[in-house]
Amino acid sequence: MGKGGMSHGDDQQENMAAWLVGINTLKIQPFKLPELGPHDVRIRMKAVGICGSDVHYLKAMRVADFIVKEPMVIGHECAGIIEEIGSEVKHLVPGDRVALEPGISCWRCESCKEGRYNLCPDMKFFATPPVHGSLANQVVHPADLCFKLPENVSLEEGAMCEPLSVGVHACRRANVGPETNVLVMGAGPIGLVTLLAARAFGAPRIVIADVDDHRLSVAKTLGADEIVKVSTNIQDVAEEVVQIRKAMGAGVDVTFDCAGFDKTMSTALRATRPGGKVCLVGMGHDAMTLPLTSASAREVDVIGIFRYKNTWPLCLEFLRSGKIDVKPLITHRFGFSQKEVEEAFATSARGGNAIKVMFNL
Repeated sequence: MGKGGMSHGDDQQENMAAWLVGINTLKIQPFKLPELGPHDVRIRMKAVGICGSDVHYLKAMRVADFIVKEPMVIGHECAGIIEEIGSEVKHLVPGDRVALEPGISCWRCESCKEGRYNLCPDMKFFATPPVHGSLANQVVHPADLCFKLPENVSLEEGAMCEPLSVGVHACRRANVGPETNVLVMGAGPIGLVTLLAARAFGAPRIVIADVDDHRLSVAKTLGADEIVKVSTNIQDVAEEVVQIRKAMGAGVDVTFDCAGFDKTMSTALRATRPGGKVCLVGMGHDAMTLPLTSASAREVDVIGIFRYKNTWPLCLEFLRSGKIDVKPLITHRFGFSQKEVEEAFATSARGGNAIKVMFNL
């Protein structure tokens, strides 16, 4: 459960993990697992994806207020095979392939009791300091946060449930359905999974905007009805809103800002129809200057999201049924050696044509 520490034992097959030990420094070193509790399982990791937050920790040793103060195992988008189960675990057996939900909430606070456990102040989340992550040979995790994969869903697809969950949670928060025309600002990994989720939720028309031609072409192949190339210049917002509305051909009911910058939020607030919703998904800027008064006068609701809750069963059903195909998002694959870990993170950080970089362990 994200516990454990540096191992100095000589176990027959020592558990190894990718440790973040300093700025731009990852080292594969032994990782001692905690004792298996009665409700825990031990999982052999098979697929682990790299998230933007992992890259951010590597470059800065912090994300927002979460600061890496001592070596930490990285990684949180993961799936693997059950090796051992605790004495009270009834729904899983060794050999089961599972996707892991990476956050362990307290189940005692008000947020948890209300069912909004993603807002738990005591959340223990893989690779959010000081909790260790899952880029390791094996991890120990609560059994109730391990979800059995359908037979036709691969381990890599299982690991993709984590980023997909962000899109699913956003669509739930914004009540996307068959009558919701959706605008997505940003065609990075989260923008693309939000596009896929919105379509699976029944959105009839989806327009996606980005500054990058390659990402827009990927969005088009993934099913965006129209793509709009935008700039980084705030002066262009009014003109781009006209382009976006023309591309939609109808009112924008919900806009998902999957970048989270002044410009993307300003565009979202102006492009969304009166009475529509803007859901802020990306966390680009902490403080923003926004046209809130005019948006308020048009009764545009602004919704926030943080991670996700109760999304894994729905994600797995979307993958099983073929309503969502995440496989095209996985653009690069690496093994689990010191050299490949370094290469994989460099590939993810460069961006370019990389969308999701995946480790196969």
